[in-house]
Amino acid sequence: MCLVVAGACTNPLGRQYEYDEQTYLNVDGSATVMLSASVPALVALRGLPFDSAPGARLDTEMVRRVFEDAGCDVERASQPWRRSGRRFVQVRLNVPDVRQAAACGPLAWSSYVFETTDEDILYRQTLGAPAAGAVPGVNWNGREIVAFKLHLPSKVRDHNVRRLEDGEPGALERGNILTWEQWLRDRRAGVPLVMEVRTDAQSILHQTMYLFAGAFAAAVVVLVLLIWLTIRRGRTRLRDLSR
Repeated sequence: MCLVVAGACTNPLGRQYEYDEQTYLNVDGSATVMLSASVPALVALRGLPFDSAPGARLDTEMVRRVFEDAGCDVERASQPWRRSGRRFVQVRLNVPDVRQAAACGPLAWSSYVFETTDEDILYRQTLGAPAAGAVPGVNWNGREIVAFKLHLPSKVRDHNVRRLEDGEPGALERGNILTWEQWLRDRRAGVPLVMEVRTDAQSILHQTMYLFAGAFAAAVVVLVLLIWLTIRRGRTRLRDLSR
């Protein structure tokens, strides 16, 4: 439900982003992208044909149609909500191959690298310039933040996340999540942003399944051994009693 009604599920103690692009990456290179943003940000950064006026008409079907017309595979579009006097929307996009994600217009400001070996996966996303759409009269105060979150399926070996405020190395969040942040004003100015991470080639789920299978097999072996020892002892006692 939080994926659909994002405005109602916002953590008041956490970051509030003007533009939030979350990529759920799979080990085969497919992905789901969850894009949550204000309408003015979508116009200013991606040039989408929305009316950024606070009172302009906007509904789920309109949002879906705009993204589909831009070449995106839309799984779901949320009902718009308001924050700080601006309307926000959320769209869930299916991406069969992240290397071809730019075929979806709103994602086309990024170039993607996805390289695999038997041991690891390299993912790199390089953001280019925004579309620079016109958004007159928006009540931005200069403290708005854009975010790019990467949800990874495997153990992270290396990454280049830096904290927004001081540029120090950032940390891996719970659930193998990495977040790159940028000031909205810098993103509108086209300040470069490169996101790079290297992970294990095998997903955490598969590793867990292998561990579980190994533990189960070991438990079966122990159980069989105990049964065998019990039977052997029983036979020994019967032979002793029969003498």
